[in-house]
Amino acid sequence: MASTLRRRPARNDSSESPTPRAESPVKDGEKVRVVHHRPKARKRRTTAIFLLGSLFGIIAAGFFAKSNDLIGFPEIGELSMDSLFDVLPAGLVKDMRDLVNGERDFLDSYDAFSVGLKVRSEGLSAHNPIIMIPGVISTGLESWGTSNISRPYFRKRLWGSWSMMRALVMEKEVWKKHIMLDKRTGLDPPDIKLRAAQGFDATDFFITGYWIWNKILENLASLGYDSTNSFTAAYDWRLSYPNLETRDHYFTRLKCYIEMSVHVENKKVVLTSHSMGGQVVFYFLHWVASDHGGKGGDDWVEKHIDSWINVSGCLLGAVKDVAAILSGEMRDTAQLNAFAVYGLEKFLSKDERAEIFRAMPGISSMLPIGGSAIWGDLDSAPDDRPGQEHSFGSFLNFRIGQNWTTPDKNFTVDEAMKYLLETTDDWYRDQILGSYSHGVAHTRADVEANEADPRKWINPLETRLPLAPSLKIYCFYGVGKPTERAYFYRSPEPGSITNLNMTIDTGLTQGEVDHGVIMGEGDGTVNLMSTGYMCNRGWNIKRYNPVGVKVTVVEMPHEPERFNPRGGPKTADHVDILGRQNLNEFILRIAAGKGDTIGNYIVSNIVEYSEKAKVYDDE
Repeated sequence: MASTLRRRPARNDSSESPTPRAESPVKDGEKVRVVHHRPKARKRRTTAIFLLGSLFGIIAAGFFAKSNDLIGFPEIGELSMDSLFDVLPAGLVKDMRDLVNGERDFLDSYDAFSVGLKVRSEGLSAHNPIIMIPGVISTGLESWGTSNISRPYFRKRLWGSWSMMRALVMEKEVWKKHIMLDKRTGLDPPDIKLRAAQGFDATDFFITGYWIWNKILENLASLGYDSTNSFTAAYDWRLSYPNLETRDHYFTRLKCYIEMSVHVENKKVVLTSHSMGGQVVFYFLHWVASDHGGKGGDDWVEKHIDSWINVSGCLLGAVKDVAAILSGEMRDTAQLNAFAVYGLEKFLSKDERAEIFRAMPGISSMLPIGGSAIWGDLDSAPDDRPGQEHSFGSFLNFRIGQNWTTPDKNFTVDEAMKYLLETTDDWYRDQILGSYSHGVAHTRADVEANEADPRKWINPLETRLPLAPSLKIYCFYGVGKPTERAYFYRSPEPGSITNLNMTIDTGLTQGEVDHGVIMGEGDGTVNLMSTGYMCNRGWNIKRYNPVGVKVTVVEMPHEPERFNPRGGPKTADHVDILGRQNLNEFILRIAAGKGDTIGNYIVSNIVEYSEKAKVYDDE
């Protein structure tokens, strides 16, 4: 590493994956590594979305729609798709048009209902009612305000629609006022009222042609599901979890719907969550039993929940959340196509992005959990790989010699979290400290005491699973796609107009460092330690799983089709995995009451990494 950088201290589907039958390569309950895959960088065009970092990339979705989805390009007020292209360089427009043919050919040739029809042909049908809890970007947000500023957008989506694009391009400040929550209360700003869209339409497509949950809905329908025995529990992902209940009574409504489903169907419910939805479910499982929440008692989950399907769950957060909130950075832009990068830089500065992220306390629920015990110290981390020059544990690394505003030492995740809270405004600090906790409980007594503290309910390292011995948990997540793991920062350029203290050193590409970022293992968005630790190790520790809830783990290698913008039936990308064929098949089998035919399948080094984490059994 060049001398200008601070050195870290040298001190003390279905064929490739498990079959859903008894012939699974690993027997149920065994923790055996089958195959080892190292993440390989794949340079391909993609339309994956993560937060605002790739917001502009969704313009391409208009091209990717089937002909019966878009008859020409939709008019959106004063702004049409063609006029959007007027602000883009001709080369970027050509890139978008070049992507069209491959995606349309794929959509025309891929039978979206094939997985459901295959499972139905084996004699399976709808069995348990199923409730789906989406992730951070999946739910559209629509305006219900009637003030002058909101009236033009009444019942229009300001997240997840062409109306969003119109507002962002033509009335950016208006859009920002709507999308950001009140900084002091974490609730609606004066005269602004955004609410989560409801029903299947809230999550099936992010924007016309860009599916999210639609593949799963199609296959569930093939098995016999409809609006009477399935439900999407959409939520406003901007809100802190306590405020989801305070403002929207979200958890009360979810509890009532589950109870109604069990009463009507006389069968327990299957919960299916994706991404941030996994944290929402985990919080709900505590809330519903607690006297400080739903007052259902310790046996409520046992009576009402059959299974929890946890897809790409960020159970221990995501390290990229720190960079997004600290300095408005989104390394995803380097992984995306050129027009996503262009739109990001053209319409939202880093200062604006950081401000927006901070004014959405729900996003901060995905700050990394577990501190140095999970993410490492300055000289080592559990997921470090042999021959690695820079430990992942040295999480934020800073230049020396130009430290006008940056710290004078490198940071672990623990230190980065402390620095974030010390350098942000008190309104942000109060929201986070009053809503969440990110530590580790090392004794059974501490875990049990934390059941009475709502701030701990998102954290599986400080609280336990429900006292529901018949509950079954399925962890399905992608592996093999490079994922942000550590960063190199520098001071802003002298004379630059910014309120931020630092920026990612994007000019640094040397050895393991790519544009200021060191990549680790995961699904492109969420780190392997987050998706995999609790499922493979944490819930084998008695204090976190006192009644022995059964946990089944299936890792899904990322094997995208080269020319398919969404990756195809074997992708394991964080969002696109929802269209993966064998994931859809597993969800259907669990809903049909045949989840016991699914065995563990582990292809990464997560078992080895988990054993190195500094979280120990207290017995």
